[in-house]
Order: sequence, then structure tokens, then C-alpha cells
Amino acid sequence: MTLLQLSNESNLQREDVADQLRRLADQLERHNDVEFTLEGVRYSIDVPSEVAFEVELELGDDGNELELEIKW
Repeated sequence: MTLLQLSNESNLQREDVADQLRRLADQLERHNDVEFTLEGVRYSIDVPSEVAFEVELELGDDGNELELEIKW
């Protein structure tokens, strides 16, 4: 059962995406939680020391997609 599902999609400069990924990586490395704000609400989620990590790459005529997924 899904208790909460949020999604946010936006167009950003490549450097801004890299900055967001660095901040997420720093939180995962230094803490046992991740924090973010979406639609004005701040979320803090505990993350265990071991997680499942999936990378999916799709290359196509209409564009390319890189999807990163972290599950626990």
C-alpha cells in the first residue's frame, strides 16, 4: 500500500541537476536520512545503511533518458 507518492519534474540547467545530485549524495553519505522540500512541505526520510540501487539508460530517436532509483 502506498501511503504517499510525490513527483516533481522540471527543466533545469545541467549544472543545477549536478548540484542537486551532489546534495543528495552528501546526505546519503553523511547522515541516515535525506531531506527535501516539495510544494512547500519539508520531508525527512530515514535511509538504512544498505539500499537497492538501479540505473536505467534508454537511448532513442526521440531523446535519451537516464533513470536512477534507490529503494529500501
